[in-house]
Formats: sequence, structure tokens, C-alpha cells
Amino acid sequence: MLFGTADVDALAARAPVMERLDTEPLVLPGTWVLQVTYEMAAAAREALLPPALHPTDPPLLSWTLLRCTSGPLGAFAIAQLRVECRSGLRPRGFLVASVIDSVDAGRVLTARWGYGSRAGDVHLARQYDAVGGTVRLDGRTILDVALRDPDPLGPHDIQYTASMHLAHTPRGVRLVQVDPTFAVERAERGRPHLVAFDAAAWGDVRIVPMHPVSASIAVADVTLPRLRYLCRPDVWAFDGTETL
Repeated sequence: MLFGTADVDALAARAPVMERLDTEPLVLPGTWVLQVTYEMAAAAREALLPPALHPTDPPLLSWTLLRCTSGPLGAFAIAQLRVECRSGLRPRGFLVASVIDSVDAGRVLTARWGYGSRAGDVHLARQYDAVGGTVRLDGRTILDVALRDPDPLGPHDIQYTASMHLAHTPRGVRLVQVDPTFAVERAERGRPHLVAFDAAAWGDVRIVPMHPVSASIAVADVTLPRLRYLCRPDVWAFDGTETL
């Protein structure tokens, strides 16, 4: 079995702070969700993950962009980069970094769910034959990705995996399991297409996208959850999982 080998102290140096863990669920209605998955170079797959998590075979990364036009946090868009993995036996995604276009929404998402987002420009646009997502940070494009030639999916044909967010919590440095629910109204799949990706700007030059795997776009009511589980990042999930 493969284990992550990343230095936990180095990862924790850029992890956000969560002062409380007793957050309540929050609904983001009518959210656009673009997710694009690529295989990535295998050389660093263990080195990108803490020891609590297991890399996938083949190694995968995903970009998930959400555009929320209304709701309790107002209008905002957020982009996330995750390295796909397992926690114990369950598929998960380790959050490497995220960018958000609303400082106020970013503050809430970080305090309650450990997103740790940097402020930038996140754009999600629909055309008749494609859905494109771009992220700009300090005036530079650090992601330009798209779904092309969309085909309809049933609302129940699309699934999303929970995320593991490294954060400083009242219990110490922990992986916080964030498992939103998605009430999908409509969904489509298409061909993934990557135009630009700046790995250094996302936090790790070793992340190298190689081969397209999948792309989907959905409109859903997204519910950010009450937190249920934490995991120590330095030991595997069977020994390090804590309930809240």
C-alpha cells in the first residue's frame, strides 16, 4: 500500500487556522460546478500527500470551480486544486490550494471549512459548445481549463468526492473532512481541455498534468456540511481519525 511522504510541518506552514469546529451547514443555491480531472506525472505522487493519505493509481488531479450567484455568502466564484487520494478505503481529494474572488466569502469558507483561499479573479463562462474556467492571480493567468462538446447526463450520474483540508484546529494540525452534498438539477459531461496551468502559483511545481480524464458541468444546490471527522496528518486514517 502506498502512503504519502510529504513533510507535515512544511504543509502546515501554509495551512489556514480554524478556531472552531462546530459549524452549521450552509446552502449555496443554484451553483455552477465545473470539474476537470487529469492524470498527473507519477514521480511525485507520494510526495504531494501527507502520510495519512494514499495516492491513487494512476495519480490524478482535479480542478473544481464553483460559481454561486446568490445565497448567504452573496455572489462569488472559487477554484480549487486537489490531488486525488484515499483516506483509509474511501476516495478523497487533498486540497492543495484555492482561489476566490470574494474576500468576505473566502473569510467564511476558511474559518468554517478550512479552504484557506487566496484572493484572485475566478471566471466561469458558458458557451453553446463549451464551458470555460479561468483563474488569475496578481494579474497572471494561473489556470485556463474547459469542458468542450457537452452531452447531457442524468442528475444522478455525477458524483463528487469529499475533500481533506489541512488546517490548524483546536485539536492541533488536522486534516478536516469537508464533504458537501450536491442536489444536482442538471448535468453534462464533455472533453476536458487544458490551455494553461501554473503549478508554482498553485503551490507546488511538481504537479504536472499529463493526460485528460474527464470533465463535467452541473447546476446544483451545494450544501457545505457540519464537520464530522478530523484526521491526524502523520498517521494513516485507521489510527488517526477523530469524530466530532
